[in-house]
Amino acid sequence: QYYDVRKECEGKLCYDFSNLEKFFGDKAVRQAIGVGDIEFVSCSTSVYQAMLTDWMRNLEVGIPALLEDGINVLIYAGEYDLICNWLGNSRWVHSMEWSGQKDFAKTAESSFLVDDAQAGVLKSHGALSFLKVHNAGHMVPMDQPKAALEMLRRFTQGKLKEAVPEEESSTTTFYTAM
Repeated sequence: QYYDVRKECEGKLCYDFSNLEKFFGDKAVRQAIGVGDIEFVSCSTSVYQAMLTDWMRNLEVGIPALLEDGINVLIYAGEYDLICNWLGNSRWVHSMEWSGQKDFAKTAESSFLVDDAQAGVLKSHGALSFLKVHNAGHMVPMDQPKAALEMLRRFTQGKLKEAVPEEESSTTTFYTAM
């Protein structure tokens, strides 16, 4: 399937969102996040309709200005996602024109380690980071929850770039077949 080349589709969205629906269906949770009696749905038609103006629009054109202003940007992709594949994402990130483009291209990849195991491959220069997450499809947080949480935690704390360069980690790194 197009969200994860390794799996058959499960449900209408190809992932099982039943735990999420149960969690956000709980009245105490809805009250705690301030949404009252609004019903949670995994895929909202009204949200989809409201976002149609962004459908197939090139939003990459706004990213260089963020980078030039020193705003950290993280682009990530699961290595087994077909619809938003890591290689296509890596290529547009590398071809994006900004003042650090050439230095980003020359920067060595690093291991993204979680619990002393390689959870992905990271490339960072200046304010831009690109992370390919191992053993994940389109829904990285559902396929690799621990790695996704670490990615977000480190990114929001400014510690994402604290990784081990590939040359230094090659003896302890395991590789996933692609």
